[in-house]
Amino acid sequence: MTGTDVRNDAEDTGPSGYAAARLRLLTEGARSGPSRRTALAELTDDWLTGLFAAATEGVAGGVCLVAVGGYGRGELSPRSDLDLLLLHDGGDPGAVAAVADRLWYPVWDLGLALDHSVRTPAEARKTAGDDLKVQLGLLDARHIAGDLGLTAGLRTAVLADWRNQAPKRLPELQELCAERAERQGELQYLLEPDLKEARGGLRDATALRAVAASWLADAPREGLADARRNLLDVRDALHLATGRATDRLALQEQDQVAAELDLLDADTLLRQVYESARVISYASDVTWREVGRVLRSRAVRPRLRAMLGGGKPVAERSPLAEGVVEQDGEVVLARAARPERDPVLPLRAAAAAAQAGLPLSLHAVRHLAATTRPLPTPWPAEAREQLVTLLGSGRPTVDVWEALEAEGLISRLLPDWERVRCRPQRNAVHIWTVDRHLIETAVRASEFARRVHRPDLLLVAALLHDIGKGWPGDHSVAGEIIAKDVAARIGFDRADTAVLSTLVRHHLLLIETATRRDLDDPATVRLVADAVGTQGTLELLHALTEADAQATGPAAWSSWRGSLVADLVKRVSAVLAGDSADEPEPGAPTAEQERLAIEAFRTGGPVLALRAQTEPAPDEEPGGAPEPLGVELLIAVPDQPGVLPAVSGVLAMHRLTVRTAELRSLRLPDDVDDGAVLLLDWRVAAEYGSLPQAARLRADLVRALDGSLDIAGRLAERDAAYPRRRGWVAPPPRVTVAPAASRHATVIEVRTQDAPGLLFRIGRALEDAGVRVRSAHVSTLGSNAVDAFYVTGADHAPLPAGEATAVARKLEETLRA
Repeated sequence: MTGTDVRNDAEDTGPSGYAAARLRLLTEGARSGPSRRTALAELTDDWLTGLFAAATEGVAGGVCLVAVGGYGRGELSPRSDLDLLLLHDGGDPGAVAAVADRLWYPVWDLGLALDHSVRTPAEARKTAGDDLKVQLGLLDARHIAGDLGLTAGLRTAVLADWRNQAPKRLPELQELCAERAERQGELQYLLEPDLKEARGGLRDATALRAVAASWLADAPREGLADARRNLLDVRDALHLATGRATDRLALQEQDQVAAELDLLDADTLLRQVYESARVISYASDVTWREVGRVLRSRAVRPRLRAMLGGGKPVAERSPLAEGVVEQDGEVVLARAARPERDPVLPLRAAAAAAQAGLPLSLHAVRHLAATTRPLPTPWPAEAREQLVTLLGSGRPTVDVWEALEAEGLISRLLPDWERVRCRPQRNAVHIWTVDRHLIETAVRASEFARRVHRPDLLLVAALLHDIGKGWPGDHSVAGEIIAKDVAARIGFDRADTAVLSTLVRHHLLLIETATRRDLDDPATVRLVADAVGTQGTLELLHALTEADAQATGPAAWSSWRGSLVADLVKRVSAVLAGDSADEPEPGAPTAEQERLAIEAFRTGGPVLALRAQTEPAPDEEPGGAPEPLGVELLIAVPDQPGVLPAVSGVLAMHRLTVRTAELRSLRLPDDVDDGAVLLLDWRVAAEYGSLPQAARLRADLVRALDGSLDIAGRLAERDAAYPRRRGWVAPPPRVTVAPAASRHATVIEVRTQDAPGLLFRIGRALEDAGVRVRSAHVSTLGSNAVDAFYVTGADHAPLPAGEATAVARKLEETLRA
C-alpha cells in the first residue's frame, strides 16, 4: 500500500477515516523508520487540512494552522503528541476561538495527545522570548493550512530573534541540557534509558539543531543524522510494542522492541542505542565547547582590538609536546607536525591533552585519523609510554579517550576493543558499559600509582582486565589470551607480558577468595600464592582489585570488603616472603664505559657520549626486549658531591626528558689508579625538537659542577615564563625508606608525578640533607617516576633509622611544595 493509497482512505476528513488509515499505516510491516514517520505526518497533515477547511468555512482570512516541535519536523512516532499552533492576525477573537474548538475537539475525540496554543505572531514571539522551550519548538514551525504569509512571517521573525539573541539564549540552553542530564543520566550507559530526555538522547539532538540555526556554531555532522534516526526508530518500535506514548526503554520490553526492529536480541538493541547516544553526546560536547570559544572570543575581541589598534589578534599557541600545542583552550597539532610520518603522534597528543586537562580539538583528531599511518608491531617504546601516560592521567582520560574513539582511533590501535565497545552489562552492580568500565578502572588505578612499583603494568592491566567479555566462556580465561597478545603487540617484554596476563586471568581472585573462602585455612592462602607467584604481582593485583571494584559501582566495594582483601593479601605476602633483597650488583663495565671513566679521571672533568638507539629489526621476536627510548647518554665524572643535581639540572635546562637512569661508582683498573669515578647511564629524549650537541651539554655540565651556572634560577625563570595550567591533580608524592633493602646503604624510594627538573630537585634535596648517593635507579613509567636512591652518611654507612625517616620526610615535603 502506498502513501497515496493511505491518504485516499482518509479523504473524508472524518475521525473514522483518519483512524483507519492511520492504523493500516502503523501495522504495515514493510514500512518503518523515516518513511513511516513521514507518511504519518503527511496523513495527519491531510486530515488536519480538511478539519481546518471545515472549521474556517465562512471565516475571513488571517488565520493558519502551524505544526511545531517534532511534528513540525515531519517526524511523527506512533504515539507522538500533535504540537499545533493556531496562528491569527488578531482580527476577530471570537471567530478564532470557534475555529480552535472545531479543530481541537476532533483530535481529542480520537484519543490523540494534543499540545496546542492560539496566538498572534506578536504573542508567539513574546512567549518564545520568555520561554526557551517554546522558542525551540517554533524553530521547527511548519505550515499546514490557512494563511501561508502568516506562517512565513512568523518563521522569519523567530529565526531572526533566535540569531540575534543567541549569545544570551545558547548558554541558557546549555544549562537546560546539563540540568536534564543530571536528572536523567547518560543514555549510553543506562539499562533502562529514556530515549528522549537522557544525555545523548533526542532532546540533545534537537538542541544541536537549534545551535546550528543560530549560525554561531555547528555540530560535527558525521554520523549524527544516522544516530538520531536510530533513536527515533527505537522509539517507534517501543510505541508499537507497548501501545503507549513512552520514551523509557524498560527491561521487560527490550526483547519485544528488538524483535520489532529485526535485531538479534535485547543486548544488540541496547548496543545500537548506546552507539547512537555516544555520537550525539560527543557532538554535544564538541558543539558546546565551540559555542563557549566563540562567545569568549566575542567578549575579548573588542578589548584586544582597542589594545592592538585594530587588526585581528593572533591566537596564542604554547607547546605541550613534540608536534602538539595548546590554542584557545584546546589541544591542536603544531604547524610543523607531520602525522603521516609520526605514527606515535595520536597517542602523544592524547597524553598531552589528558595531562594538561584540556580537550582534544575535533579538527586535530580528525586530521590524525585521516593521515596517521599504523604503528609498527611491536610498538616503539615511546608509543607504549604515551599510552601509559594517557591511562594514568586520571579523570581527563575519559574525555580524551572518547574523542579518539569517536574517530575510530582506539579500535585502530587496539583491534580487540571493538568487542567491548558499547557492550551492555546486565548486572545491577555495574553502572557502566564494558568499555567505559575499563577506562573508569584505569582512572581509579591512577590514584594508586604511588602504591606499586610498576604503575605502568597496573594501568594497562586496568585497561585490559575485562577485555574477554566480548568472547564466549569465562571472560577471565579469554581475557588472559587477549592480554598476552595485546601486551606483546604494544611492546612489553616476556616477563611483563606474563605479569599482565596473570593479572587479567586472576583479577577476581582476591575479592572472590576473601569474601567466599576460609582465610584461616592454609590451603586457601597457598592456592592464592601459587596463582599470583610473586610479591610484585600480588601488590599489583591488590591495587587492581580495589580499582576494579570502585569502578564497578557503589555496591561493589566497602570498607568491610577492603579489610577482607587486605587481610588476605597480608597472609599471601607472608607465604611469598623470601630473603630481603640487597642492592643489585652492577655488571662489569663495558669497554666504552671504562674508556670514559679513565678519560674523566685523567682530565679531572666530565666526559660524555651520546649514542642514538635504533628500532628493533622487523623480524625480531615480538616478545623480545623492547628498544630503549630516545638516546643513551653516558657520563663519567670524578667522584665528588653534587653530581646528580648538576647532571639532572643541565638535562632539564636543555629540555631533555629522562626515561631511565643508572648512577654507580666505578672503580678504575689497578694499572690506572685506585680512585673512583661516577658513571651515569641515562636514556633521554628531547621534550621538543632535536637533541642538543654533546659539546654544549659538557660545557654546561662543567659550569654546573664548578658552581658558575645557576641551574635553579634558570629553571625558575623558564617556569615563570609559562602560565601554570590547572590540568589533572596527580596523587601526592610518596617517599619511603625500604626496610632491610640493603646491607651497604639506606634505600629511599620515591614515587611521584614526573615533571621537568624532578631529578634536579631530588638530587639537590639529598645533597642538602648531607647524604651521599651511592647509586640510583630511576625509571619513568608513563607520567610516573619510580626511583630508588641508595644513600649513605659521611661515614659511608647506612643512615640510622631516625635520620633515614627524617630525610625521607623532608624530601617528600620538598616534592609536595
